[in-house]
Amino acid sequence: MKQIMTAAAALALLATPAVAQETPRWSLAIHGGAGVIERASLTPERDAAYRAGLQAALDAGSAVLAQGGSSLDAVQAAIQSLEDNPLFNAGRGAVFTAVGKNELDAAVMNGADLTAGAVAGLTRTRHPIAAARAVMEQSPHVMLIGEGAESFAASVGLEQVDPGFFFTESRWQALLKALRDKGLPLPARPQGAPPEPTTLGAPVPLASLNEAPLDERKFGTVGAVALDSQGRLAAGTSTGGMTAKQWGRVGDVPVIGAGTYASNADGCAVSATGSGEYFIRATVARDICHRTAEGASVQTAAQAEIDEVGAIGGDGGVIVMGRDGTPAFAMNTSGMYRGAASSATPARVAIYADEN
Repeated sequence: MKQIMTAAAALALLATPAVAQETPRWSLAIHGGAGVIERASLTPERDAAYRAGLQAALDAGSAVLAQGGSSLDAVQAAIQSLEDNPLFNAGRGAVFTAVGKNELDAAVMNGADLTAGAVAGLTRTRHPIAAARAVMEQSPHVMLIGEGAESFAASVGLEQVDPGFFFTESRWQALLKALRDKGLPLPARPQGAPPEPTTLGAPVPLASLNEAPLDERKFGTVGAVALDSQGRLAAGTSTGGMTAKQWGRVGDVPVIGAGTYASNADGCAVSATGSGEYFIRATVARDICHRTAEGASVQTAAQAEIDEVGAIGGDGGVIVMGRDGTPAFAMNTSGMYRGAASSATPARVAIYADEN
């Protein structure tokens, strides 16, 4: 597979200037999914909307870290901002399964002590990342799924919503197109969804500027990695999965060591986005941390692992945070919604693979 982004290009991307920089007291990096994201596919207005969404997530996480908060709190704050933004495939912008449901997965990991929590198949919990953290901190388990996970989230006081809360017209229309292309039956419009938009009685499958494009081709996941002023690393990831997924499919996001991992001892925190089955097979997140533990830089480790994913047929990207606050971004796709900020550098966001 042709690698669209080289290690050198990824290192330059979002990098700090060549002049000497102070070591950051805290550092944060985020992503909103990788895939076929090209300039021609986004209008200037939608490009700006995505950048604003990334900036809002950076602001939410940075505010926590700047006040001396924990990396876990910052990761959760950043991801919850993205979960509430219909542009991203997580939380309110989640894609639909083949039967017309939104099923949400998430994971979080504390690098300081290797505790972790994950959930899969949520349909009513507003913030899946909060549920994953509750599993980590308020249960003896690491992963909960389906109705059991939902019941647990409700039992610990996490906000529950009607499933219609997650509905967006663009994701619904994308599902109908995918099912037609596969020759699969079309589900009824979900209960609680707004009326189908029409013009003179004909359906109009148009998304607003605040929803994802109907022809978007990307791996829908959001994530964050952070280092706080106490030197603690954390990682978190949240997703709505794949459009028209069947049979209770679960990807890499809630699989600790595949889509999410953090270890202070290894010196890295990782959140991945991509073709989940390949990221599971390559144990991407854990392997990146193994590489950094052996002395590789976060950028070298990230790119090497993405190269391995590409070698077995997978696409996607990763964000990585080092123990010194250095962020890394690597991908083998034409774009990845992403951003970074630290106590030593201003916030910056990017979309396309060739952005400097």
